[in-house]
Amino acid sequence: MTKKNYKFLTLITVFFVTVLLISNIVSTKITIIWPFEFDAWTLLFPLSYIFADILTEVYWYKETRKVIWMWFWSIILLSSIIILVWYLPPASDRPFQADYQNVLGLTSRIVFASLVAYFFWEFTNSYILAKIKVKMKWKYLWVRTISSTLVWELFDTMIFVLIAFYWVFDNELLKTIIISNYVFKVWVEVLFTPLTYLIVNKLKKAEKEDYYDTKTDFNPLKI
Repeated sequence: MTKKNYKFLTLITVFFVTVLLISNIVSTKITIIWPFEFDAWTLLFPLSYIFADILTEVYWYKETRKVIWMWFWSIILLSSIIILVWYLPPASDRPFQADYQNVLGLTSRIVFASLVAYFFWEFTNSYILAKIKVKMKWKYLWVRTISSTLVWELFDTMIFVLIAFYWVFDNELLKTIIISNYVFKVWVEVLFTPLTYLIVNKLKKAEKEDYYDTKTDFNPLKI
């Protein structure tokens, strides 16, 4: 297949990766927005699902796979730098050394949790979306996005929260965070569905692209 020069793919990729990187940093804060109690990354993280839906729907699985790998190496770099700076000798007469450790001390564990949960389930989600799109002959986008979210976000949330915060918070708080995360993310996906439709339709026209993954190699390790 001839490689196309897409107008907006780079922009979407930048937003996608940026949202995920920021989410992993701010997730150390547990916040309450009635009636939800969750880690702060939940406010941003659902946007990554929407970007992923748009990528798979407009472009094709191969492009989505590249973007996921870009995020993977970006977050590895982020975590490595945070760890490196952590072990640099602190200046004893400078303030905020302890604050750095308090705020970013969990980041490496959170990054690991994100890698395990998101890396696996995003490939799975993109595969499911691509396959259902072919079966439904491009119709019923809302069925594809919401149904995949209902399943995918449950497993993603449970894996992430347990790896990131087990032994950090008590079991009751962990349960509250998992339930709040899941409910909030699903509602964001549902509420943003009209916006997803709008962006998808405009991108398809602008890019002159609406790819069907009928002959795609879905191996996640192949770039």
